[in-house]
Amino acid sequence: MQKFKNIPRTLLLFSIIAVLFLSSCASKKEVVYFQNTGSFETIVDKNSFTPKFKVDDLVSIHVSTLNSEASAPFNLFRGASEGGIRPEQVDYLIDKSGEIDFPVIGKVKISGLSAEEVRVLLRQKLNDYLKDPIINIRLKNFTVTILGEVNRPGTYPISGERITILEALGYAGDLTVKGIRENVMVIRDFDGTKVYTRLDLTKKEAMSSPVFYLTQNDVVYVEPNKSAITASSLDNRATIAVSIASVLITSAALLLTRN
Repeated sequence: MQKFKNIPRTLLLFSIIAVLFLSSCASKKEVVYFQNTGSFETIVDKNSFTPKFKVDDLVSIHVSTLNSEASAPFNLFRGASEGGIRPEQVDYLIDKSGEIDFPVIGKVKISGLSAEEVRVLLRQKLNDYLKDPIINIRLKNFTVTILGEVNRPGTYPISGERITILEALGYAGDLTVKGIRENVMVIRDFDGTKVYTRLDLTKKEAMSSPVFYLTQNDVVYVEPNKSAITASSLDNRATIAVSIASVLITSAALLLTRN
C-alpha cells in the first residue's frame, strides 16, 4: 500500500518536469543564423550590376579566328582527339593574385574585371599574334546558396552571367510564410572579406540595393519569424514530452504491478 500511495507523487514529479520542458520556448539565439553581423550593413558598389571575376573563379576562355591553326596554341585541351572523342577544353582557375596563366602570353590579371573587360584586355595582348580574334568567356562556377525559411534551400548553379535575388529565391521555391521578408541577408565575398548586407523585400527600394543582383557564390539567408522559432521549440519539446510520458507510464505500471 505504501508503494501505491507514492504513485501520485511520482506522477506529480514527472508532470512538473514535462511542464518545464514544454513551457520553455526556444530563443532567437537557438535558431537564427549570423546574429552578430550588425544592422543593415551595406557597401555601395557602383558596378554591382556587372559581374566581376574573383579569386578562385573557374573561367572558360576560347579564342578563335578564321585561321584555326593560328588560334590553336591559345586554347588548351585535355585528351587527344582520337576515335571520334572530342578533347575537353581546359578552364582557367584565378589564383590568389587574381591572375590566370594564359598560353603564349603568360600571366594575365583578370580578378576585378568583367567578362567584357577581360575580352578587351586579351584582344589587345593577342594583336601581335592573331588577326581579329573572337574571344568567348564564361564563368563556370556561378552558384548561389539559399538558406533559411525557403521551400527548397540549397545551392543552385546559374547558367547566365547575372541573376537577381528574386530570381534566386524563385529557384528555392520562394520564402515560406514564416520567413522575415523585411530582413533578408546576403553574404558576399570581397577578396576574402565577408560582407553582410540586409534588404527589405517588401519595399521597392530593394531593387536599388547593391545586392539585388547577386554575384557568384553569394549566400542568401531568410531569417525565421517568431512563430517558426516557437514551432521549432515545440517540435523538440514534443519529442522530450513523449519520452517523459513513456517513462511515467512505465514507472506507474511497475508500481501497480508490484502492489
